[in-house]
Amino acid sequence: MSSKAHVHADRIANVGMTIFSEMTRLAQEHNAVNLGQGFPDFDGPQEIKRLAMEAIASGKNQYAPMIGLPALRRAIARHQARFYVHEVDPDLEVTVTTGATEGLLCTLLAFINPGDEVIVFEPCYDSYVPVIRMAGGIPVPVTLHEPLFKFNHHELREAFTHKTKAIIINTPHNPTGMMFNQLELGFISDLCQEFNVLAIMDEVYEHIVFDQHGHVQMRSLPDMKHRTITISSLGKTCSFTGWKIGWVIAPEELTLHIRNVHQYTVFSTATPFQGAAAAALDLPDSFFSGLIDMYREKRDFLAHALAGAGLHPILPDGAYFILADTSEYPFPNMRAFSSWLIKEIGIACIPNSSFYLQPERAGNYVRFCFCKNNQTLELAAERLSLMRS
Repeated sequence: MSSKAHVHADRIANVGMTIFSEMTRLAQEHNAVNLGQGFPDFDGPQEIKRLAMEAIASGKNQYAPMIGLPALRRAIARHQARFYVHEVDPDLEVTVTTGATEGLLCTLLAFINPGDEVIVFEPCYDSYVPVIRMAGGIPVPVTLHEPLFKFNHHELREAFTHKTKAIIINTPHNPTGMMFNQLELGFISDLCQEFNVLAIMDEVYEHIVFDQHGHVQMRSLPDMKHRTITISSLGKTCSFTGWKIGWVIAPEELTLHIRNVHQYTVFSTATPFQGAAAAALDLPDSFFSGLIDMYREKRDFLAHALAGAGLHPILPDGAYFILADTSEYPFPNMRAFSSWLIKEIGIACIPNSSFYLQPERAGNYVRFCFCKNNQTLELAAERLSLMRS
């Protein structure tokens, strides 16, 4: 019998350890404050946790319906009506997924054929490109230009071709914290209609918004509802990232195909968390406004500490990340700077170049997350203050 190892599938040829895993491992080795990986080090509301625990204790532990518990789908529909004045059919247009990441995977597998092109704005969240490639698609990058991280209209138009099947738009945006405004989304929507392209919206940070104009949904624009797929989740809003409760909202004719993939990937999502997630989406307005106030305070605290260390921050309009310019610290690349910051200063960040298909287009930026409790941020500020001494 041959001892030769099996050769991996071509679709994962370029898929390796994520930068998050690498930096987290290094942070653990050096006991660094981890401001790299974007998850809170605190839990969401106690009453929502209690509902999940009660669900487990009362025996709600078997498979949920493939498309999600009716209570959660109805809560997602109410949430859309409450915040965006959109009427959504919870039975025909809402699918509960195991996090937004599974929702994105199912969406791409449902609509992307080998050779189809999918436009992504770079820097982009690290799962987009591997998942596009696993679906057989070709990622086409359009750069968000520093320091405002806005796209060039001509470059975006040039990216659209007869091969373009979809565009992924993340707003509020990870890692930059920028938000696509109505004019920008309008320009994109015109191109989507001209080239018959799907708009896949990743809106997981929809409630962490500091911009007074608020979050704009693509599906609210004229003639876009029938070609827009909206993906979001509970994790970022309620600080329960480990529950992996996400959802996909799409017209019935698109939802059908997404569900066909979903039923053969995970089939259904963890039952005990779904009822609790429904209650979380129905929390009073004070919860959602308090979330913004809390994160604005953390954002401003970390931005002040970074500026004091000579790491010039770009104040984000949304999400819970800050990009900081490291130009005052001459390193050959941002990965080298990030490793030095962990080993010598005791703080973990993520090199922004990791979020690019074309890393040469990345400047001297690194990403810090501020979704941490105040003690964690204060310890980070204390260590940052040593950089000037």
